Amino acid sequence: MYNKLVVSKLNEVYARIECEGSSAMDLNEYFTFYVPGYKFMPAYRNKIWDGKIRLFTLATRQLYYGLIPYLISFAKERDYELVFDKSVDLYDEFSTNDAKEFIDTLGLPFEVRDYQLDAFVYAIRARRGLLISPTASGKSLIIYLITRYLNCKTLIIVPTISLVAQLYKDFESYGYDSNANVHQITAGSKKDTNLPIIISTWQSVYKMPKEWFNKFDLIVGDEAHLFKAKSLTTILTNMTTCAYRFGLTGTLDGTQTHKLVLEGLFGRVKQITTTKKLIDEGKLAKFKIKALILKHDKESCEQCKGSRYQEEIDYIISKESRNRFIRNLVMDLKGNTLLLYQFVEKHGKVLHELIKSTLDEDSRPVFFIHGNVDAEEREEVRRLTETENNAIIVASYGTFSTGINIRNLHNVVFASPSKSKIRTLQSIGRGLRLGENKEQAILFDIADDLSYNGKNNFTLDHFSERIKIYNDEKFEYKIYNINLKEK
Repeated sequence: MYNKLVVSKLNEVYARIECEGSSAMDLNEYFTFYVPGYKFMPAYRNKIWDGKIRLFTLATRQLYYGLIPYLISFAKERDYELVFDKSVDLYDEFSTNDAKEFIDTLGLPFEVRDYQLDAFVYAIRARRGLLISPTASGKSLIIYLITRYLNCKTLIIVPTISLVAQLYKDFESYGYDSNANVHQITAGSKKDTNLPIIISTWQSVYKMPKEWFNKFDLIVGDEAHLFKAKSLTTILTNMTTCAYRFGLTGTLDGTQTHKLVLEGLFGRVKQITTTKKLIDEGKLAKFKIKALILKHDKESCEQCKGSRYQEEIDYIISKESRNRFIRNLVMDLKGNTLLLYQFVEKHGKVLHELIKSTLDEDSRPVFFIHGNVDAEEREEVRRLTETENNAIIVASYGTFSTGINIRNLHNVVFASPSKSKIRTLQSIGRGLRLGENKEQAILFDIADDLSYNGKNNFTLDHFSERIKIYNDEKFEYKIYNINLKEK
């Protein structure tokens, strides 16, 4: 057994590796990582946890089945003999011609793009995978193709109630009888159905017993970057008999632990296409960023000196002059505008009332969206915006930064600071879809300079992180320095 790893399939979640104790220690070290930001987490500070995540379990010799490609790399790097027993079967035969012939039977109202075809072929061959395709690239069609081809009991998990309704309608737009085949689950909906496809938010089903999950043969996680939460990984690990599992997302957060956990649960990452490529090919709207750095007065900088992060945030979002600036900016913009905020009562409500009270009644439609607005109303706002040319949507990041499909959106405004790569790119994606009256989208990224004696404030540092993201994605941007007027 020395330097030999014998791999068997325990179930659809885990592989088991028979090996010597020293080899197991080797594997444990290879698949152990520090969690980003662990030093600030209470469990680490209280010395309950060492800050590490371990993807190989020494006691049981178990590894996520989706990490077998990394196990192969480990064996090659360290000169281990790797033996798979007959239970391990990683790929199916499925050609591009097979895919095209199947697609022809669906009667779709449009052509499938090349990268969508490639994603479909890859998925069926591999049986599992984490498909990276940017916002507005047509991930819902990829989900539809996979679901229709496999034709089995299917659970599709999405992060918000808006996306439950949207995906249901997307399937209808492809010519599918959603009413006869798709059951929607949100809070209060019944959990059991004889229909073959269930679309649900994770919040609605994560507490269901393991027996409920084991009736599914296919699991799809849309916006899969959110599947790092414990409740969502619980769903995936409960599905021990589900052979087909796919995650789709526009981006990952760039951390190794996040990527490996998702790959372990879903399968190997496959980059389908990129935002830059789709823009260059004319499949997404032209896009540019206007970064607006608001320079606060000396008194404000002194007041915020030494503040903690949340104290700085509270100061920024409550500042009247800053909120007036955002109001004036939004009201001056031409076209449909999405204003994204972070805190409902402290900021979103304030901005909405400020804009609404300044406009003449009925001069421009203004919508206010937050977590307590139900799915039907959110969908109605999305639908109405498609027919408007001058609407303002004041929406929380949690409700409208991810997945919402608005083709006729011309401007996106970041009212609240963030350094999250996922949130930033998902929010940008709201403005990238092409529409009949739209060829270009503009992001207005608002940052705040409260630096004092040469030391940057927290949110200015977060702005620097967003600039790094824009550079990585090759987005065109220009920085404007603006003195914030207090009166």
